[in-house]
Amino acid sequence: MSMPRRRSWVWHFERPPAEIWPIMADTARFNEAAALPKHDIEEIPQADGAVLYLGRLKRGPFTLVWREKPVNWIDGQWFEHCREFRNGPFKSLCATFALAPEGTGCRGTYTLTVEPANLLGLAILAGGFFRNAGRNFGRLAAQANQFAAGMRAEPFDHAVPPVGPESAQRVDAMVAAIEATPNGHRLARRLADHLLQAQEVDLWQIRPLKLARDWRIETRTAIELCLQAVTNGLLELHWDLLCPRCRVPKASVVALDQLPTGAHCSSCNIDYERDFSRNVEASFRPTAAVRPIVGGQYCLFGPMSTPHIKVHVTLDPGQSRDLAADLAAGDCRLRTLEPGPEQLITWESGGFPEVIADDDRVFAGPPAPPGVVRVSNRSRRSLTLIVEERAWVRDALTADRITALQAFRDLFASEALRAGDDVGIGEIALLFTDLKGSTAFYERVGDAKAYRLVREHFAFLGARVREHNGAIVKTIGDAVMAAFADPADAVRAALAIQQKVAEFNAGHGGEAIVIKLGLHKGPCIAVTLNERLDYFGSTVNLAARLQTQSMGGDIVLSRVLAEDPAVAAVLQGRTLRDEAATIKGFERPVLFRRVTGATQAAT
Repeated sequence: MSMPRRRSWVWHFERPPAEIWPIMADTARFNEAAALPKHDIEEIPQADGAVLYLGRLKRGPFTLVWREKPVNWIDGQWFEHCREFRNGPFKSLCATFALAPEGTGCRGTYTLTVEPANLLGLAILAGGFFRNAGRNFGRLAAQANQFAAGMRAEPFDHAVPPVGPESAQRVDAMVAAIEATPNGHRLARRLADHLLQAQEVDLWQIRPLKLARDWRIETRTAIELCLQAVTNGLLELHWDLLCPRCRVPKASVVALDQLPTGAHCSSCNIDYERDFSRNVEASFRPTAAVRPIVGGQYCLFGPMSTPHIKVHVTLDPGQSRDLAADLAAGDCRLRTLEPGPEQLITWESGGFPEVIADDDRVFAGPPAPPGVVRVSNRSRRSLTLIVEERAWVRDALTADRITALQAFRDLFASEALRAGDDVGIGEIALLFTDLKGSTAFYERVGDAKAYRLVREHFAFLGARVREHNGAIVKTIGDAVMAAFADPADAVRAALAIQQKVAEFNAGHGGEAIVIKLGLHKGPCIAVTLNERLDYFGSTVNLAARLQTQSMGGDIVLSRVLAEDPAVAAVLQGRTLRDEAATIKGFERPVLFRRVTGATQAAT
C-alpha cells in the first residue's frame, strides 16, 4: 500500500564498543526498560526441519500476530531484528543497531524501518510514532552511556513493582532467618533487594555464578546464599535441561526426582538426553510470595541471550556474504540455527575459514581475507549460519557441581533421583579417607573416647572438604567419601587435611590419629542409594582402592588425576613418587603417585 518509512538516530558513547555492546545488544532488557509489552511465541516445526516462530500479542479483544524472523548479528558490531505481521497496522518492522569506534568511545546508529499495511498504519506513523520511539530509545541510550562510564548502578531505569507492608515484613523475616545460618554471608539483604527491585529479565533464571561475578564475591558464597534462600522461602530451585545446540533450557522441574531423561527443543527441533556435567543446570527464581514472575517474552532472539554466538546471519539459497568481523582465536563450532550437522574447528591465525552450508553438511572452506567472515549458503532453502564459541555456558551451575557442595548435601539431603534412575557424570573427583590402625586405636583409648574422637575427626574432615568446594557423600565406618567437581580442589583438600591433622591431634590431648587418603577422577553415574544422592562406577571403586595403598600421613593419587594440569600446578614443588600396584577388580597394575611429607605444615 505504501513504501517503507525509515528513521535513524545517532548516539555517542564515551566507552568503546566492547563495553557498550553488552548493554545495548541485551534486547530483552532494553525492551523491558522501554516498557514494550511482553508477548508469546509459538514455535511450529516445518516439513524441512526448520522452525516457524509466530509471535502473538493480545490487547483486549484484538490479537496481533507476526512472524518472528531470526535476529542477524555480528558480536560487538551490529544486529538486525525484523518482524513480518499477518494482521494489524504494519506489514513489517525492522530495527537495526550498529556500533563503530569513535575516538576513545563509539558511535551507535539505531534505525527503524516500518512498512504500513493500511490507513491505520499510515496514521500511526504520521502521529508521532518515530518521534516517540526516538525519545524513548534515546533516553535508554543515554542511560547505557552513563552505566558504562560507572555513573549508574543499573543499566536502565525500569518499573519496580510495589511491595506492601505485609510482604516487606515477610521478606525481612526471611532475611533474618538466612543470616542466622552460616550460609547468609551478610548478603541476604542484598539478595532480597535484588529480587524486589531488579528488572524482570534478571529474575527469570538467577545463576549464582553470574551473581558471584557481578557482585565480586566467591562462587561458593553465592551458591550457598542461594541454596539457603530456598530453604527459607526467598528463592525456588529449578533443575533445567539445556539444549546442547542453542543452550537454552527447554525443560525445567523443581526436584531431581522429576528430572526427565531427555527433552525436545522446539527451537532446534531436536531431541536430546541429559548429562549432569553438560546440560543439567541448577538455577533459581523468586518465590511467588516474594515477587511473582509472569510468563511471556520481551525478545525471543537477541545477541546477549546467547553471548557465545559470535556470528548469526540468515542467508537465502545460494547467497554468500562477506562480513567484517574480528573473531578471537580458539575453538569454534560451525552450525546452522536449523537442525543439521555441525563442524568443530580450531582457528589460531590467518584468515577465518569460510563457513559453508549445503543440503546435508556444514563445513569450513578456504580462509577469507583477514578481518572478514565469509558465509555461504549452498543449500536449496534459507539457512541461518552460526559461528559460536565451543565452551559451554560459562554461567551454568551444572548439576555435578552443585551436588558436590557440602551446603547442598546439608540443606537438600532428601534431594535425590527416582529409585532405579541414574544420570551420567562426565567427570568427578573423589576422595576416600580412613584411619590407620583404627582397631588398635580403639583398644588403646577405649571405645567411648575413640567414638567421640572419630566423630570429631568427621567434623574436621567435613570442614576441610567444605572449605575446598567439596561435599561429604557418606561415611563408612571410620572412612569418608567426598566428591569435588574440580580435581584441583580435591587435592587442595587432601593437602589441607594432612597439613592440619597435627593441630587436630594437639587439640585432643595428644591422642594421635593418622589419616590415609586416596584420590581419583573420572566419569561415573549418579544414583540414589539409601535415599541419598551417591556415585557408582569404576571411578568410585578405584578411588576407594587407592586409599588402601596409603600408608598414613601421605596422599595417593591416580596417575590420571596427578597429571591433570591444574593438579600438577597444586603439587608443584612437592615430593612425588611414581608407584604401581595390583588392585582387586582391575586387570592391569594401577599407576599412581604418592605425595610424601604431606603432613608438614603449609608454607
